[in-house]
Amino acid sequence: MSKISKDMIISDIINIDANLVPILINAGMHCIGCPSAQGESLEEAALVHGLNADELVDALNGFLEKME
Repeated sequence: MSKISKDMIISDIINIDANLVPILINAGMHCIGCPSAQGESLEEAALVHGLNADELVDALNGFLEKME
């Protein structure tokens, strides 16, 4: 299983499983398809959007664990 970390680039996270997109959108990252997502880490994007990167990592990894 792939494990998400906050230093991962958002586009790489989406490539692991496109079903992670709704988790990011529901958290407040509404510009998943924007050019910044191609080179921005999850931690950088969380900072820009005022989100807790560790909570996002937990939510994303929790989803992936359920899919195993």
